[in-house]
Amino acid sequence: MIAGHFGFAAIVKSRERSAPLWALMLATVWLDIIFVPLLAAHLETAQPISTHAGYGGMIIHADYTHSIVGMLALSAALGAMFLPRLGKRGATVVALVSASHWVLDLVVHRADMPLLPGNFVNLPRLGFGLWNHPRAAACVELVLVVAGATMYWRAAMELPAGAGRNGRLASLSGALIAAFGLLASVVP
Repeated sequence: MIAGHFGFAAIVKSRERSAPLWALMLATVWLDIIFVPLLAAHLETAQPISTHAGYGGMIIHADYTHSIVGMLALSAALGAMFLPRLGKRGATVVALVSASHWVLDLVVHRADMPLLPGNFVNLPRLGFGLWNHPRAAACVELVLVVAGATMYWRAAMELPAGAGRNGRLASLSGALIAAFGLLASVVP
């Protein structure tokens, strides 16, 4: 789930105007941003399990970035980085959006998400496995993208009316969120 994370960030932005959209978009994929160098260093792995292209065709052992404890630490660190710029409320929103990544991944991942970093003490791994049903997973992601684009557009349209500006930028932004979200949903 990539596009769905961005759709969720747009949903949050529609309700929380103090946090910049770019910060929320960064926050929603923060765990994956940290995952990439750990994957390159072979500290975390992605193992193909089928001919299905994309994330749904892999078992992902993101044992540090996608453990509950790792997610909490990384989300808190990101929130702390934004504290001087956004204040307590904005930094908290950014940290919570970062944490939402884990919750959304829990729905789609197979049972490959550990509780503790490095799967210390070999506790059971979590994941509801929606990726086992690719069409259903795509529908959930599509709903998040469309809801995010729509809610963001509606919230953005309220601002220009009060500020005496037209809504072209709001419409363009909402359309771009929808277009790139949909594109990311269909590109493996």
